[in-house]
Amino acid sequence: MAARCAGRALSRAARSVINAEYNRAARSQTVQRLTCTAAPGSSSSGQDADRLKAVQFADAEVQDILNRITGLDLNKVFQPVKQELKPPKYRLLTDTQLEEAAHKAGTQAKKLLKMPPVLPERKPIEEVLCEDKMLEGMDKAKYVFTDITYNIPHRERFIVVREPSGTLRKASWEERDRLLQVYFPKNERKLTPPPMFKEENLKVMFGQNRHHAVLNYCLVQFEPDSAEFKRVHALTYEDIEKNGKYNLLWSTRLFGGLVWHLISSQRIDGLLSDMLQRDRVHDAESLVHLFNLAHPQSDSALQAQQQQASGLELLKIYADCECQRPGFIKLALQVYEQTKTQSSA
Repeated sequence: MAARCAGRALSRAARSVINAEYNRAARSQTVQRLTCTAAPGSSSSGQDADRLKAVQFADAEVQDILNRITGLDLNKVFQPVKQELKPPKYRLLTDTQLEEAAHKAGTQAKKLLKMPPVLPERKPIEEVLCEDKMLEGMDKAKYVFTDITYNIPHRERFIVVREPSGTLRKASWEERDRLLQVYFPKNERKLTPPPMFKEENLKVMFGQNRHHAVLNYCLVQFEPDSAEFKRVHALTYEDIEKNGKYNLLWSTRLFGGLVWHLISSQRIDGLLSDMLQRDRVHDAESLVHLFNLAHPQSDSALQAQQQQASGLELLKIYADCECQRPGFIKLALQVYEQTKTQSSA
């Protein structure tokens, strides 16, 4: 009975600590937003300040542009996967039924292309609750206490660790992920990360052009704001950028994350060249437009805003102001304009 009462007291204390932390974080975020939007001494209006504010991945305009750039190749979206062989099914359809089936497939493909979130990396948990010297040396093993009450968000679930030294602390993110997988297992997720995610094994996967499989498995194994998730994605994106293998992720739900990674690091020249080589000029225009939105103080964005540029003019301004190899992009644009003129003549 005493243990049960102590457990209830521990749970109540945990929830009060968590609520206090969330309230403090919310107040901090509010202050930061107010500071950013109300910069003193600015000569521009509030609308100009909003316009010059860098966009975020989750913004509706960013998502709309990334969805357009991603493309929609039904053959790639619905490519065969390894599964148990079953006898094929054949159906005879009228033209109307065929159009309905195609429309249904397009709708389903758009759902499959929904991009996973891009989140900032979570901060380490290093909070010590108390230190009890009387318990020091009582055991060589750590004791973990987990609140397994249902209907509690996992991020708010109270998990603490009693060290052999007597220190009672909050569990680290890695410990939390492992314990949550024990009590609330997710399909296909392992208690310990598979060896595939070691850097030497990732190089083998990259050599086989299995970047898509690596990222898909990473989404299953890790939380989207964990350090390992960020590491694996960064290594995969860097290999794609280094070898120009952008088309491996094109028309998949992972292409938007690659584009945002390159835009954030201001390295879109390779992707821009690849789009022009594949005659995806409108995608290239959208890419530069998104670059200007993400970096409103860049020379390209300021020049485009001053000239009210759009379409091919955006590409020309980017080539003059930001591009590390403007010659190729200008030549590709020149060829595109000549081809367009000849075709319209």
